Amino acid sequence: MGASRSSGTTDELGPDEDSGGGPPGLSADPGVRADEAGIPGAPDGSELLAALLDGMDAALCAFDAAGTVTHWNREAERVLGWSAAEAVGRSGFAGWAVRRADADEVQARLMSAMDAPGRQVHEFALLRKDGGRVLVRTQSAGVRGADGQPAGVYCAFSEVHAQIDLERAIALSEALLEDASWGVVLVDVDLRPTVVNAYASRALGGGRTALLGRPLGELVVQGVEELEAALHHVLAEGAPSAPAELWVTLRTAEGERRRCWRSGFLRLASPLTEEPVPLGVGWLFQDVTAAKLAEQEADRLRFRTSQLHRAARTASECEDPLEAATSLLDFALAGFADHVLVDLVAGERLVRTAATPFDAPGPCLPVSAGAVPARYGPGHPALQSVERTGTVRTSAAAGDADPAGWAVERRWPRDAAHALCAVLRSRGRTLGVLTFLRAANRAAFERTDTAYAETVAARVAGAVDLAQVTGAADRF
Repeated sequence: MGASRSSGTTDELGPDEDSGGGPPGLSADPGVRADEAGIPGAPDGSELLAALLDGMDAALCAFDAAGTVTHWNREAERVLGWSAAEAVGRSGFAGWAVRRADADEVQARLMSAMDAPGRQVHEFALLRKDGGRVLVRTQSAGVRGADGQPAGVYCAFSEVHAQIDLERAIALSEALLEDASWGVVLVDVDLRPTVVNAYASRALGGGRTALLGRPLGELVVQGVEELEAALHHVLAEGAPSAPAELWVTLRTAEGERRRCWRSGFLRLASPLTEEPVPLGVGWLFQDVTAAKLAEQEADRLRFRTSQLHRAARTASECEDPLEAATSLLDFALAGFADHVLVDLVAGERLVRTAATPFDAPGPCLPVSAGAVPARYGPGHPALQSVERTGTVRTSAAAGDADPAGWAVERRWPRDAAHALCAVLRSRGRTLGVLTFLRAANRAAFERTDTAYAETVAARVAGAVDLAQVTGAADRF
């Protein structure tokens, strides 16, 4: 037997079979009849104990009351190189597993656990069979016999670096799941959260326990398909080589919030099986929304500055000031709006002077029939812009049953859903109004868009003023 010298050694450290030392119905004597032993062919208590000891992940040895080695499992053999046949029956560790100079101290500290309550933890330098030394951490405790008297000591030990690695892994997992400055979510194979740390619970907008077991679709309004696809990929193929940036919309008590999470994924597999069995996915993420928005804004600003530079160079080559104005608007439209309208002041009314096509994308051109009055009703955004000498933003109401009617009522293209009207001013005079329009599939105009539109309007106003001074405007 690999774990002990004989079945008798098992009895030295525990109750005999007559006092209930083995499982019910089993006899330590293989010769007992099946109807007396309980289960035909079942292993006796010593065989079962040997199998249990050899299957342990920790190295384990045991001593009787006299200090003789009685048990030695396979992990102990792996750590020190001494087989069970070589170890069992030796008196202590002196001369083979410990240097003779240290043997008495090591033996005394190990055997002291026989009379002490609980477990004792020590660190020793043991000798390998090849002569090398290995530092181990031991946990030892006394064993009582059937009469309740000390019968020996068992000692579980592992290499210190392995123990430290384990402690580090446990400490790391606890820190990640408590105090990490990024979100950590463990999801099972059904993609339901099983563990959520404090950062992740704040990001997902719920308590740590309230989020457990809930489908991700209940937490994420938009972007859940991309998130679940990433988790499925990790379960099937393993972790991706680089973090992914996922845009999601969350449902919160304050309304919906759009966030960008830089996410990394790890496939979790059980270390207790020969073939890796997936336990789920570890999802780590950071909210990088502010950084991404700043990056997008910087990209937008660079593009718009480039467009204005190109527009200025093109306009400078135009002999006709009004052609320069429409060229400026063609450059300004790129990535900014779908339509643009130019209405100039003529007495007490506004006159449509140039526009992009209503029914399809195209360049800004003078109206084909010449300048025509813009039939704007009272309170129209373009009229408000002229009256206020400022910029006006407006959008169709969310959920409007007839968004096309909203646009047609204001004399705009049917697909318009968002508008920005910027007044044309030059030399202290109001020359007209510039209207930018976006379709419903685009975001509404924001404050940053206002600044850009006013810059474009100032340049267009200068070209229109020059056209009026030189008489070029009379051709409209």
